[in-house]
Amino acid sequence: MKLKVKDLCSFMESWAPAGYAASWDRVGLHTGHPESEVHTVLVSLSVTSETVQEAKRHGAQMIIAHHPLLFRPLESLREDRPHSRLCAEIIRSNIACFSAHTNLDAAEGGVNDILAEKIGLQQTKPLLQDESQKQLKLITFVPESSVDALRGSLAEAGAGTIGRYTHCSFQHSGIGTFFAGDGTDPVLGEKNTLNREPELRLEMILPYSKKTPVLKALLKSHPYEEPAYDLIALENPDPYMGLGRQGSLEEPVALSDFAKHVRKVLQLPHLICYGENDRTVQTVAVLGGSGGKLIAAIPAGIDVYVTGDIGYHDAELATARGLACVDAGHWGTELPVVETMKNKLKAAFPALSVISFLEKAPGTFM
Repeated sequence: MKLKVKDLCSFMESWAPAGYAASWDRVGLHTGHPESEVHTVLVSLSVTSETVQEAKRHGAQMIIAHHPLLFRPLESLREDRPHSRLCAEIIRSNIACFSAHTNLDAAEGGVNDILAEKIGLQQTKPLLQDESQKQLKLITFVPESSVDALRGSLAEAGAGTIGRYTHCSFQHSGIGTFFAGDGTDPVLGEKNTLNREPELRLEMILPYSKKTPVLKALLKSHPYEEPAYDLIALENPDPYMGLGRQGSLEEPVALSDFAKHVRKVLQLPHLICYGENDRTVQTVAVLGGSGGKLIAAIPAGIDVYVTGDIGYHDAELATARGLACVDAGHWGTELPVVETMKNKLKAAFPALSVISFLEKAPGTFM
C-alpha cells in the first residue's frame, strides 16, 4: 500500500486532534497535496532553512514539525524576504509541511507528558484545564449477550475513561421494538413482523476528539445491521485535557539539585533557576515552550515551575508568589518530542523512512 500525505496527516491528527489547538494557532497541512506519495518524512521542532536542506538531502517528501510553518499569514512570496523565500523553496521542492503545535502540547503522550516523564514526575494531571474541551455521552442499545464485547471495543476506541478508570459505563434493561422489512437481515427476531426483544441500554462518556474512532468502533462491533445510538453533548469539560502537567517527585530535593537534574535529563548546555538554592521542592509543574506569561495562572501548592521564556517581570511575579522556577528554554523543553514523533511514525508505518532533525538551540553558549 502506497503511503500518502493524507495518511500521515490522519495519523498525527488521531494523536493530536486539531480541536485541541488554541484558537490562535495554525496547525495541520500548510504546503503540499494530500494525495502525494510519501516514502521519506523528516520530523523536526521547527521548519527552518537548515530543516529544508536536511529534508532535501534525504529525499524527504514531507516535513512534520511542532512549530507551524505559516504561523502568521504571508503578505507576499517575495524572495528577498527570508520567510517568504523559505516558503517558496519548500513549494518548488514539492515538500509537504504539516504542523502539530498546541494540540501536541495538550495531547496525551505529547510535549508536556514527555517533559514530565523525563523529569520523573508521578501521578501527573493537566496543569491548566481547557474549559473548551467538552465531552459527549454515547447511548446505544444492545442484546445482553453482546454488551461486554461492545463495551470493550468502545473503551479501546476512547470511550468510558474517567480519570485513571477505563471501561466506565452504565447499563439498564428494557424492551426494544423493530419491524424488519424486505431487504433486511435481522440478527434477532423475524422479518415482516413487529418484534419485541430484550435489550440493554449502554451509556458511556467520551471526549469530543474521540467521536470518530468511537463511532467507527460502534458500527464495526455492534451485532445489529442498523444499530440505534444517540450522541449527547455535555456541558462538563474533560478534566484531563489541558496545557502543561503537574505532578510530584518521588522524594523532596533541594531546588539546586532539582535544577541540575533537569539540565541533565534534557541534555542542556545551561538553564536559569529562580529561587533559593536550598529550598526544598517536590510538587512540580511543567509547560513546554513559552510558559513564562502563564505564571499568574499556576495553581497554589506548586513548589517549582519548569518552562521556557521566563522574562524579567515573569520572574518577579513568581518570586512574589513564592514560586520557584526553572527556565529550561523554549527549545530545551520541546525538543524531546521530536524523537517521540519519529518513534510513533515508525511504529505506525514500518515501511516509511523517518529522519529526525534535532536542530541546535538558537544562539551560542559561551
